[in-house]
Amino acid sequence: MTAIAETPTLSRRLLCLVYDALLLIAIVLFAGGIATVIAQVVSSQHTHLITQAALVTLCPCYFAWHWLHGGQTLPMKTWRIRLDSVNAGGLSAARAFLRCALASIGYTCLGISVIWAVFDRDHQFLHDRLSGTRLVRTN
Repeated sequence: MTAIAETPTLSRRLLCLVYDALLLIAIVLFAGGIATVIAQVVSSQHTHLITQAALVTLCPCYFAWHWLHGGQTLPMKTWRIRLDSVNAGGLSAARAFLRCALASIGYTCLGISVIWAVFDRDHQFLHDRLSGTRLVRTN
């Protein structure tokens, strides 16, 4: 018999989100610097576009890579949170990238994902409901 995994508290998930944001800022600054240098070395007229494209690609890949390889980013490990798939099939790359896209939309649209979690029966974020994923507490 398998036990149903416990959903982490909203405050724990929000603190993890802040930690993830701080880590992602460092990654973005480093990658943005490298992309800018490369664009200037090749004398591109589109340095700004190349840098933006690199960053828009990097951010979802950072999260998807960690979610597909253990279900946790470094902050998620620290706060003992893991991303799981709702179905038994496991987490796919498409589902991970979908969750990332929906989370970006949900957080920027007045935090609708966070507000949703307050009223959801399982206290899951809206982007988790829509992408077929869930955050669970690990021991």
